[in-house]
Amino acid sequence: MHFLYILYSQKLNRYYTGETPDPDIRLNLHNKHHFKNAFTNAADDWSIKLKFQTDSKENAVFLEIFIKRMKSKKFIEKVINDPSILNQVLEKRA
Repeated sequence: MHFLYILYSQKLNRYYTGETPDPDIRLNLHNKHHFKNAFTNAADDWSIKLKFQTDSKENAVFLEIFIKRMKSKKFIEKVINDPSILNQVLEKRA
């Protein structure tokens, strides 16, 4: 079991997309600046806006890259409001 997750920082008004087997632990690591050169070091108020469970790490990574390639805050907000979009993306991949 693996997850795609989307974090939001109100301080930065920015989103961050990642993948992990445990989004709650990963959120804690981001807020404590565990990842020294990461984009998330710019804030300490990250909150989880979406946890999307996938059946494999491969699918979670695929979705992460797909979202990052879109380079669109509007698309991220659309996914947060309707996570079924991610199922459609995975179905088209198959």
